[in-house]
Amino acid sequence: MLAQKKKITKKQLKEDNLVTFYYKAVQYFENNMKPILIIGGSVIVLAVLVYLYSVKLKNDNEKAALELSRVVSIYEMGNYQEAIDGKKGTNVLGLKQIVESYGSTENGEIAKVYLGNSYLYLGKIDKAYEYFDDFSGDSPIYKATAIAGIAGYYEYKKEFEKAADKYKEAALVSKENASNPQYLLLAVSNYTKVKKNTEAKELIEKIKEEYKTSDVMREIDKYSFLVKE
Repeated sequence: MLAQKKKITKKQLKEDNLVTFYYKAVQYFENNMKPILIIGGSVIVLAVLVYLYSVKLKNDNEKAALELSRVVSIYEMGNYQEAIDGKKGTNVLGLKQIVESYGSTENGEIAKVYLGNSYLYLGKIDKAYEYFDDFSGDSPIYKATAIAGIAGYYEYKKEFEKAADKYKEAALVSKENASNPQYLLLAVSNYTKVKKNTEAKELIEKIKEEYKTSDVMREIDKYSFLVKE
């Protein structure tokens, strides 16, 4: 007489499946050990490289901040060429050298704005544009300044509509920027030069509504007259 088959419980079935999965996993690892180790090693190497790069970037940013603090006083005194080149016989690096050495850091990006402004004040408009256009930092204030610098470039080239668009863009970067009313007024001025009266009127109203206590209110009436229908 045949013995009655023992009924397999769900628990035993689950345990059996777990054992099967375990042995399959072990077998897969053994068969693919080399590529797994290669991939794992690559991930580790990449992680180490990313970490080392972030450390270097942090250190370079701190160095750029130090160098920038040394040269800013020269810039603020209006000695723009010396600010660009650095002070001979001292440890003061010029803005150009700071940008070349640390341009990928946040403070290196800020140095680009100072460098662009220095060239602008010296009348080297194309060089100024080069650094304003290259700015990619995170600071809203310096970002707006760089965009306004590009606007100034277009204005100098008599591309007034492009200049107006850029001044408007600069004013919209951050609501906290104290230069916003001036940027908007410059946008209005350039729009009126190309008879873009609708655009100019919109910005005049924006100034009157949002910046009614700003100094530019003294000049706004003459533009209101120009765009009056």
